[in-house]
Amino acid sequence: MNLDDTAALVFEALAHAVAGNADEAARHLTTIGTNSDDNRMYGVCCAIAAAGEHALRQIYGDRAPRRELGDMWALEQIGAATVEDAPAQAFAARFLVAYSNGDKPTTLALFQAALDSEQYVESVCALLATVAGISRLALQQKGGSR
Repeated sequence: MNLDDTAALVFEALAHAVAGNADEAARHLTTIGTNSDDNRMYGVCCAIAAAGEHALRQIYGDRAPRRELGDMWALEQIGAATVEDAPAQAFAARFLVAYSNGDKPTTLALFQAALDSEQYVESVCALLATVAGISRLALQQKGGSR
């Protein structure tokens, strides 16, 4: 699978996830994972996170952090879940925030930690699900459909 094929499948997986079609999203993500090495999967996670950052910027508009001014996205934990309770969801939130802040060393460290854990597949899926949820919210705020 070449990079163009991977990019097209990432787009399809995200589109299906945003539309609420989890089975198709999972099918595309499985195809990507089966045909990709660790480096490509890191790129896939970055591409998904880029879509998430775009959606966050759409949601927050003028209030979104501006990196050129030193502003940063921050993560506020909502609910009782902890890293131990929900490691995949913690990965997704932390990876998205680190990527959105342009913190490549942290995204690499988070990816490597997920890769070395039993939660790797769940973590990548959680990132896709998190970004899909944020994208749906952005669409709803813009008056778009699901």
